[in-house]
Amino acid sequence: MNARNDSLPKTNAALMARRTAALPRGVGQAHPLFAQRADNAEIWDVEGRRWIDFCAGIAVVNTGHCHPKVMAAAHAQLDKFTHTCFQVMAYAPYVELCERLNAAAPGATPKKSFLVNSGAEAVENAVKIARAATGRPGVIAFGGGFHGRTMFGMALTGKVAPYKIKFGPFPGEIFHVPFPHALHGVSEDDSIDAIERLFKYSIEASRVGAIIIEPVLGEGGYVPAPLGFLKRLRALCDEHGILLIVDEVQTGIARCGKLFATEHYGIEPDIVTLAKGLGGGMTVSAVVGKAEIMDAADPGGLGSTYAGNPVAVAAALAVLDVVAEEGLCARSTALGETMRKRFSAMKTRFASIAEVRGLGAMTAVEFCRDGDPKQPAADIATALKDEAAKRGLLLLTCGTYGNVLRVMVPLTLSDGVLDEGMDIIEQSLQAIGA
Repeated sequence: MNARNDSLPKTNAALMARRTAALPRGVGQAHPLFAQRADNAEIWDVEGRRWIDFCAGIAVVNTGHCHPKVMAAAHAQLDKFTHTCFQVMAYAPYVELCERLNAAAPGATPKKSFLVNSGAEAVENAVKIARAATGRPGVIAFGGGFHGRTMFGMALTGKVAPYKIKFGPFPGEIFHVPFPHALHGVSEDDSIDAIERLFKYSIEASRVGAIIIEPVLGEGGYVPAPLGFLKRLRALCDEHGILLIVDEVQTGIARCGKLFATEHYGIEPDIVTLAKGLGGGMTVSAVVGKAEIMDAADPGGLGSTYAGNPVAVAAALAVLDVVAEEGLCARSTALGETMRKRFSAMKTRFASIAEVRGLGAMTAVEFCRDGDPKQPAADIATALKDEAAKRGLLLLTCGTYGNVLRVMVPLTLSDGVLDEGMDIIEQSLQAIGA
C-alpha cells in the first residue's frame, strides 16, 4: 500500500472509516458521502451515484458547481501565479474586485473594501474596524445569529449547540437580544425594547461600538428580518453613534434576490461582510464599508498571508460577471417564489409544517408538532433529510431547535432539476408520515 492509500476501495463506507480514524469527531458531516465530481446542481459520489444538490455547499456555489466561466478564470490565473501575499507584492485583480464591491454596495456613501479568507475572518475584522472607528468596545448581536467559529465569532453567535459547547469563556462586552420572529411571538418592538433595556441594565449606549445582524438568520432558521426592522435598527444606531454591521456572508451575492440582501431593506450599513457565494467555490471573503470608517485601522492592522488569493479573486470577478450576465438576482427571486409556492401547498397536506418562509432563493420550512411553534419537531426535519437522501436529494437542516429545513439551491439549476428535487421532498414527507 502506497502512502496515499490509492489501492484502498473507493466506496463511501470505506472512506467514512478512514475519515473516522483520521479526523476529530468535532468535524461534522451531514451525509456519509464522498464527492467525485459535480456539475451545476448535481454531484456524483465516489460510487458513481448521482445526487441533486439542494445545499450548494451551504449557499456557496450560487453560480453552480464548476461554472465554465468561473473555472476558466481560475485556470487562467493558475497559469500566471498563485500567491505573492498582497501585502508584499500586490496584483491588480484584487483592487478590481474591491472596486466592484465598493460600487455595488448599498448606499451612496463612498466605500472601501479589503479581502480575507472566510466569513468568520470577515466578521472579526468588521468588529476590529468598528472598535477602531468608534473607540467603543461593546457589540450587540442577535439570538439565533451565526457569525463563525473563531473565538469572537462564537461569542457573537447566538446559538449554543453545537457551536459554543466546551469552548468558553468567550470575549467580553458582547450582548444578545431576540431576533424578531412573529411565529415565536417576538415582534420588532420586542427586539428594539430589548436593546433599550441593555442600555439600562448591562452597557450604556455610549460604550457600544456596533450592532451586527444577518438580514436573514442562517443557522438560526432562515428567518428574514421584517422589512421595516433594519430601518428601525439603522435609526437607533444613528441616534447613539453606533455602527451597523450587516453580516451578508450567507445572504449575499444574489442568494436573496439582490446582490446584497440589504438592498431589500432600504438602508445603508456602515460595514458589510461577504463570503460564501463570492468565490463560486473558491476561498475568499470581503469586508466592505464606508470609506471613513474603513480607514480607522492603522497600516498593518488589517490583512492576512493568504487573504485575497489570486486564484480566488479571479473566480470572484467571474462570479460577479455571471450574476450580471445570467440575471441570477431575478432567477433567485423566481426560484424562491416557486419553492415557497410548492411548500405552501405541502403545508395544507402535512400538519407538521408550521411555517414556510424565505427571501429570494433562501427558503425554509419549519416543522413543529401539529404546527404548534411551542413544540419544535427536529425529528421530523431530520427524518425528511434522511428519507430524501435515500431518494437522491441532498438537504440540510438548521434552526435553534434543529427543526427547520433550509433549501439553498444553486441559482443556475434547471427547472427540471428543481421540480425533481421538490417532488422528492413531497414524496419523502409522505413516506415519513409528516
